[in-house]
Amino acid sequence: MQGDRDRRSKAFRARLLAGAALFVCVPFAGTAVAQATRPVATAVSDGLPQGAVYVDAGSANRTGDVITAESNGGDRVYLRSDGNVLRGEDLAYDLASGAATASGQVEAISADGTVVYASHLETDRDLKAAVAVDFATRFQNGASLMAATAVRRSEKVNELNYAIFTPCPICDVNGPKTPSISIQAEKVVQDEQLRAVIYRNAVFRVGGVPVFYTPFFAHPDPTVDRASGFLVPIVNYGEDRGVSVEIPYLHVVSPSEDWLISPQINTQVAPLLNLQWRRRFANASVFARGGYTYERNFGDFDLNGDGDYESNVRFGDKEHRSYLLSHGEYDPDGPWRFGFTAERTSDKTLFDRYDVRDPYQDNGLYYGDRRRLISQIYAERQTNRSYVSVAAFSIQSLRLDNAFADTDFRDAEGFKVFENDDTLPLVAPLIDARWEPEGPVFGGRLRLKGSAVSLYRTGFIGAPILNPDIVPPVTAGLGGVDSRRITGQAEWRRTFITSGGIRIEPFFDTRVDLYSMSDLPPMMGIQSDETLSRTRASAGVDVSYPLVKRTQRGDIILEPVAQVSVSNKSDIDPRIPNEDSQVIELDESSLFRMDRFSGYDLVEGGARLTAGGRATIRWSAGRSASLFVGRSYRADDENAFRTSIPDSTTGGLYDPTGLASSTSDWVVQGSFSPSDRIRSWGHATIDSSGDIRRAEAAVDGRWGRRNLATVSYIVDHSNPLAGPQNRNYEFVQLAGQQFVYGNWGVAVAGIADLERNVITRQEIGVLFDDDCFRFELGYRRDNTRVRASGPSDGVYIRLNLATFGGSGYGQGEMR
Repeated sequence: MQGDRDRRSKAFRARLLAGAALFVCVPFAGTAVAQATRPVATAVSDGLPQGAVYVDAGSANRTGDVITAESNGGDRVYLRSDGNVLRGEDLAYDLASGAATASGQVEAISADGTVVYASHLETDRDLKAAVAVDFATRFQNGASLMAATAVRRSEKVNELNYAIFTPCPICDVNGPKTPSISIQAEKVVQDEQLRAVIYRNAVFRVGGVPVFYTPFFAHPDPTVDRASGFLVPIVNYGEDRGVSVEIPYLHVVSPSEDWLISPQINTQVAPLLNLQWRRRFANASVFARGGYTYERNFGDFDLNGDGDYESNVRFGDKEHRSYLLSHGEYDPDGPWRFGFTAERTSDKTLFDRYDVRDPYQDNGLYYGDRRRLISQIYAERQTNRSYVSVAAFSIQSLRLDNAFADTDFRDAEGFKVFENDDTLPLVAPLIDARWEPEGPVFGGRLRLKGSAVSLYRTGFIGAPILNPDIVPPVTAGLGGVDSRRITGQAEWRRTFITSGGIRIEPFFDTRVDLYSMSDLPPMMGIQSDETLSRTRASAGVDVSYPLVKRTQRGDIILEPVAQVSVSNKSDIDPRIPNEDSQVIELDESSLFRMDRFSGYDLVEGGARLTAGGRATIRWSAGRSASLFVGRSYRADDENAFRTSIPDSTTGGLYDPTGLASSTSDWVVQGSFSPSDRIRSWGHATIDSSGDIRRAEAAVDGRWGRRNLATVSYIVDHSNPLAGPQNRNYEFVQLAGQQFVYGNWGVAVAGIADLERNVITRQEIGVLFDDDCFRFELGYRRDNTRVRASGPSDGVYIRLNLATFGGSGYGQGEMR
């Protein structure tokens, strides 16, 4: 009996797929595929009066209220009434009731755009109740639903017998094909009110091969954007947690609110419960994500105190461990906008140990850089001519302490040493403002700027925040330095273009800074509290002369540019902390700014000349090459830009900026795109001796239909002395996929730390992808320095299914 049933099932499945493919793949009267149930398109008036009927057929007759029509071997009969269209080889239509019967390659299109195919169809006037044989339809997302028979019980419920559902294409340029994944069931109910498709005696097939049976199964209706239900599980294996399975469940409260409950079950450690809540209001949105567990520490640890670290052990007491990542925004009508972020974790390595996905995201007005969490509140006002923002924030660091970043140093209790949060400032408030008058001022553009900030620290931190000249040799027991700054600035610039095409832009710039510091180091011969001021006035001119030559092979563009400026001497006071100008990225844009630092604490003065040029060649759309080279010259050196070498025992100084000498670093920047499938770019700063201080470059390539690779490189060699506190780095990152046979391929990803000669992250795996079903199985190793558990080896599984979702947190957009 079972064998006969299996044979009948196989024969039915083959016949159903072949028939459905015929309906969906072969165009009917110019219509190639069916549209989704409830598509976005709206019906167009056909010009017929209410109740009128239009028939186009080989022959047609009327008996009472019944119209019968036949194709007689020609084009199918075409019938249209009240916005509904019916095609078939033979049709019968009742004018009184609106009921219709059609046979032979039937295609029915309702007034709302719903399209179904069948070999035989009986329906009422509005297609709200119907019976179909050899039923087939396709949804807007590409999914197909087919059945031996289908009954439309009501406007919201469809019942199908011996049906197949697949989110994959069932035909291609060569005709019908076996879908990669499908669900076959004895009975399927599509309930649009429940927003679900429900199966009885369902068999899951991969490539036509049955792999799983369940007496009951349900998934969201493809016609809805989001619906409650389980998402694709996330499966991993690692030496620290063992087998780890995360099972996300999405609960949709309303179109504007949902919950995601995602417990992570581990075989070797306690589970981690992840929760996510999203809510959208008329003018606001709130997002909150958190996790909780009650567990001991685990990782590499010296249990016996003999200096030998054992791998992947549990140690310490059980504790409550959790994290919170949330943000919100209120954007009412008008120029104002308000928001917040709240980001905190109980453990410095919780994200690493439990492999929490994407914890470092850019939300709010200010972003925390990698491995730093930021909690903030802010208000922002913007109009066409003005901008003002007010914010306050605090930071939690998950970084290793600089002194031990390149070692496996542990404290007395055996734990890695992380950056002390007390040395990070509480910023309250931070104000930024700018305003421009409505019309020209003396024929040019005037811009006024203002900035103010207060920073408070609990713990002491020396260089590079404090000038090396005022950092005492002994800092134990010192409190943090608090500082406050107010800045006002005015800029004026006007543009002239000569008849020869030379662009001349004279400009004036003036700036005033007021500083107040407290709790400065008391033993350096300075007062604990200081109030300082400084001013800078500048005048200069920018000159550029773009040249363009058009040839048959492309365009050649030369853009020489120069700037001459004169300012009063900067006179940088060593008592002013350097809070916001430690990082500078010299590039084509910043090289010509009057304020080349990212913040206000360091300022340039004196006379300077900046010159550079860009050459660009454009062959055609998507094919181009460009190169920029530039440098700046200043009348005097600026030793205040230098800071102490972290590992120096003799008190040496170095220049991390590239601007301390009278000649700046060379700035070299370029891009090259030989085709629309290959793109590359690079940027470097080179000092006077020809050594690269900083550089980064990347190449993106695509070949075939889905093969791709990305290679990037970044280096910082600004620190001249090797040592445990040296923050130089050099990384190469690779990611790519190559299909080898059909839809089968390999995927690789990795990050190599060339400074430490170690591969910090690596993944290699096999993949299957046919644009409907993507499966990856591979090996992963994580060897980042911050991991308390040491290197971690494991196996990863990633699964993405069209319609059903993927291994992640994408649940659709809220309205």
